[in-house]
Amino acid sequence: MLIHPHINPIALELGPLKVHWYGLTYLAAFAAFYFLANWRARRAPFVAAGWDRQKVEDMLFFGVLGVVLGGRLGYVLFYKPAYYLAHPAEIFAVWQGGMAFHGGLLGVILAMYLYGRRTGRPFFEVADLVAPCVPVGLAAGRIGNFINGELWGRAADPSLPWAMIFPESGSDLPRHPSQIYQFGLEGLLLFVLLWVYALKPRHRGAVSGLFLLGYGVMRFTAEYFREPDSFLGLLALNMSMGQWLCIPMIVLGAVFYVLAKKDAFQPESRKA
Repeated sequence: MLIHPHINPIALELGPLKVHWYGLTYLAAFAAFYFLANWRARRAPFVAAGWDRQKVEDMLFFGVLGVVLGGRLGYVLFYKPAYYLAHPAEIFAVWQGGMAFHGGLLGVILAMYLYGRRTGRPFFEVADLVAPCVPVGLAAGRIGNFINGELWGRAADPSLPWAMIFPESGSDLPRHPSQIYQFGLEGLLLFVLLWVYALKPRHRGAVSGLFLLGYGVMRFTAEYFREPDSFLGLLALNMSMGQWLCIPMIVLGAVFYVLAKKDAFQPESRKA
């Protein structure tokens, strides 16, 4: 039986400064985004729209704020609203842990909208540039979860070759390494699908719609192997909070993709 190795969550200590592995995965995510977004900015139709390195850097600044603030507020509102209502001073105590992808996504959507308003760019032009660059960052985050031994999976059949005991769970049950499942699904697989799809010119909004749809389906699936949060458990229809939050993503992604195919997001001057 595999046992999750105890890995010190602190990667480096320099006097009072402590650098955590999870923080390094965030840095890796932002670095990967910067590299990939700059590559996409040099491709048609983004070159024709005036994208360059400076604009990518400005957009990244907005995006980082959206991820951090949205991720934290999403965790507060979606997962522990009663607790933080009683302890408002802890809302921004991010060092205590607690970030939510769906909140981070909403934060990034708002950041892209604000960046678009500030620079006079259509929302889906910005979103289509960003979408294929995001899954690599999600993959980095799941590696951070695995290193920390958090967000472990549900109980697994002991005969499963890769079933793993997570001592951090407080039990010796063999479990699915759900962090690795999510790393593979919503990280690597989604990245490959989106990146290959986006290599050819697509209708405006199609890449963004496919991201929402693809992530929603893959996260919804992975949640069947991930242990629900102990303070929430399974909700209605035996679904986790993560699955319920994925449903609007799947619906909106499908709607956006269909509308994009009908040129609903293309400027009137460019429609056939």
